[in-house]
Amino acid sequence: MQTQSSKTNSKKIGRKRAAYEIAYVALAVALIAVCAWITIPLGPVPFTLQTFSVALFGALLGWKRGLAAVAVYILMGLIGIPVFSGFKAGTAALLGPTGGYIFGFFFAVLIPGLFKRIPVRTFPARLFLFYAGMIAGLAVCYFFGTVWFVVMNKTPVVAALTACVVPFLLPDLIKLFVAALLAVRLEKHIR
Repeated sequence: MQTQSSKTNSKKIGRKRAAYEIAYVALAVALIAVCAWITIPLGPVPFTLQTFSVALFGALLGWKRGLAAVAVYILMGLIGIPVFSGFKAGTAALLGPTGGYIFGFFFAVLIPGLFKRIPVRTFPARLFLFYAGMIAGLAVCYFFGTVWFVVMNKTPVVAALTACVVPFLLPDLIKLFVAALLAVRLEKHIR
């Protein structure tokens, strides 16, 4: 039977844990938005740091908090807060031709978050694990976004890949490596 003081301590610990969860998700949402605003227009899909931040938070925070952050980020954009690239917001930005890549962020955060659960502990193995998870997540994001782009624009698949994926492959692989490196270095500091 629990005593009154142990019940009180359990409630305090629960509230403290909830505060950490909310703070981590809020920080992730804010940084995803800031990374979206760092934009270089390259055609129909701009170059941003969103893929970097989404992959980082998947590996760093895990799949549950990562999915929560992406969901809040998308919801904020949907209700009109300018969190998408180019300070865009609303249904037009989300449901437009490149909106599939934004919805693809669910996969880009989920897969590294699931890879985080694999119990390897050495630095090189952890780095490889995170990088592989991030690449897999990005591949699914690319697939989902490209299919969306083809359907919305009635564009041939090769043209969509040429415009929306090929120019981003090398920069995204570099961004993901940096994200994996940061995740391995920082994960011991995340509760």
